[in-house]
Amino acid sequence: MEDINKEVHEAFEVLKNGGIILYPTDTVWGIGCDATNEEAVKKIYALKKRVESKSMICLVNGDRLLYQVFRNIPQVAFDILDCSEKPTTLVLDDPKVVAKNLISEDNSLGIRIVNTPFCFKLIERMKRPLVSTSANISGESTPTQFSEISKEIINGVDYVVKLDLNKISKKSSTVIKLTNDSKVTILRK
Repeated sequence: MEDINKEVHEAFEVLKNGGIILYPTDTVWGIGCDATNEEAVKKIYALKKRVESKSMICLVNGDRLLYQVFRNIPQVAFDILDCSEKPTTLVLDDPKVVAKNLISEDNSLGIRIVNTPFCFKLIERMKRPLVSTSANISGESTPTQFSEISKEIINGVDYVVKLDLNKISKKSSTVIKLTNDSKVTILRK
């Protein structure tokens, strides 16, 4: 637990100063920053060589923060999350309080509630959503373990979280788009 608390502290210090981190999520290794910091989000797009029109997702640690990020959350969103057996990212309409360059052209944002100890504690400390995007250059395959992450990514972040370095990552999350009128579309199983 002490290692987690130390890593949360180190990552938080980097994030509050506009930096970007490489960290283990509840699915794969991710690159992240404070989701309210537009300049930090730009750094991630540049590192990944990703066009800004291809949005990234955010992680939150519970319903309270979820409600801070979205104006409306259809009730079916909670039904989907309650029934999900694996990590599930919801793409919801009308986000607020996040950097504009995170919001898709259709005014939506992908979000996932996480409860893994490191992510949960870091988001609790930040009191803000955390950007999460796979730790690879855009178009390259998603690494399944830390040892597969390119040196370009590792050297391009401001801090590497030293937890779960030997863990093999799970698959990416299921992604479901849910509009305010409760239309459901599965984008990735």
